[in-house]
Amino acid sequence: MPRREALAVGLAAVLLVVVLPVCNALPAGSPLALSNFTLNLFGKFLTYAILALGLDLLWGYAGVLSLGHGVFFGLGAYAMGMHLMLEIGAKSVYQSSLPDFMVWNQVTALPLFWKPFQSSVFTLAAVVLVPALFGLAFGYLAFRSRIRGVYFSIITQALALSAWLVFNRNEMNLGGTNGLADFKTIFGFPLNRPGTQRALYVVTALALVAAYLVCRWITLTRAGKVLVAIRDSETRVLFSGYSPAAYKLFVFVVSAVLAGVAGALYAPQVGIITPAKIGVLPSIEMVVWVAAGGRGTLYGAIVGAFGVNWIQSWLTTSYPDLWLLFLGGLFMGAVLFFPDGIIGALGRLAARARRLVGQPTAEPKQGTAIDHCAPMNSK
Repeated sequence: MPRREALAVGLAAVLLVVVLPVCNALPAGSPLALSNFTLNLFGKFLTYAILALGLDLLWGYAGVLSLGHGVFFGLGAYAMGMHLMLEIGAKSVYQSSLPDFMVWNQVTALPLFWKPFQSSVFTLAAVVLVPALFGLAFGYLAFRSRIRGVYFSIITQALALSAWLVFNRNEMNLGGTNGLADFKTIFGFPLNRPGTQRALYVVTALALVAAYLVCRWITLTRAGKVLVAIRDSETRVLFSGYSPAAYKLFVFVVSAVLAGVAGALYAPQVGIITPAKIGVLPSIEMVVWVAAGGRGTLYGAIVGAFGVNWIQSWLTTSYPDLWLLFLGGLFMGAVLFFPDGIIGALGRLAARARRLVGQPTAEPKQGTAIDHCAPMNSK
């Protein structure tokens, strides 16, 4: 990692992990105090940023556009939500050991697939393994069939629609259209206490820093160079002796895991997870975050996820009728006027400013990433 980037990551980590929680712990009258609502809102944005990192690794570096990442986000969120619902126990409205929606639907016994989620250890494992295994199975079938480009995007969009339809059904015993809500504790700690929400925020911030470091490490390895080469010319990579399907499957699974972890951190902080977060529209919004921030940079995905959702929070509160118009305009603008996102546009402005003051700019490197990867020996 370049020294300047490492310094920026360190400063951002200190700000997110230390400074903001300390400001939240200050008395309400303090000029530096940060409200519980604002910290909780930032925590939600950070979960989106974790998901955007995985999507940027997949789309920005490997050139694989997924329009169904809401499914993996939902799998992680529902896995955590199922455990939180079982933690409620007799504290529910109907004072039953079953979740309230099961009482409404006249379910008399806890479904078999719910029982393992009574264990905290199993839940934490499921948050990672369920999206990973689902992504592995789906990606293997898709990439083995050499489905790529717009065709892959279409089938992932169909996947999101199918998952949304399935999770909406009451017969699935997952809450139907109402989803899972009214969580009261997480691993025994009350969710209505500011200290618990502050701890959840810190865990989310640490997870974001860890996710960024893992993604950056992948991009700096030889595998990362091959991923960029696949994005530039998959056929050339294939003729060089590499297996593009294996590399794309790897990054697809990593991206699915990050989405699942983001969903698991989202559920207890927001207090609800419904099929509305799984469908086609939220999956497309996730792509807009990355496109607006700047794909192929990692930090652009974080900026896009945080910035777009911050604007959404403001617009839906002050001007609710304008949000969808803004989202559509943002996506069109990203495609037509700044295809490399906000980060790329700022980079161009900085380069132009350096030229105006007479400072030399770095010469672009020639060739694709595969030129820096030695071809595999073939017998």
